[in-house]
Amino acid sequence: MKKIVVYPGSFDPVTYGHLDIIKRALKISDRVVVAVAHNMDKSPLFSVTERVAMIKKSVKGLKGVEVGDFDGLAVEYVRKKGARVVIRGLRMISDFEYEFQMALTNRRLADDIETIFMMPSESYSYLSSKLIKEAAFLGASLKGFVPSFVEKAIKEKLKLRRKA
Repeated sequence: MKKIVVYPGSFDPVTYGHLDIIKRALKISDRVVVAVAHNMDKSPLFSVTERVAMIKKSVKGLKGVEVGDFDGLAVEYVRKKGARVVIRGLRMISDFEYEFQMALTNRRLADDIETIFMMPSESYSYLSSKLIKEAAFLGASLKGFVPSFVEKAIKEKLKLRRKA
């Protein structure tokens, strides 16, 4: 039986920190399902379709990675994928309270599904999609934070928003 884990998130946009977690998750599983959430509460910069496409391009060549999207409860999507483990990234201690609360809620909803917290490499521990978008908005180079095609997409999207 294959070990499948699901890594849900908004990934708006995907960063090298996310990619680091995906690679780490591959070390403990046979398949990593990266699941883009339809969470409109966060006012995403990119559509779900755009986020899925950017992740697929970012993980091209990584064997054992599947990319999809879901609307609704993450635990229901995890079951649908035949997995029993949710991967969540923890960058800083400030992430812990929210992630812990979500993990306990998920456990209450589905006690057969476990949550594993993974820390990215120290060089990515401060990265967040929100910070990346703010830096891009202010004109910073995103080299070393996101793949070059993601940087280009962010800057193009921000340019379109400024014109609107």
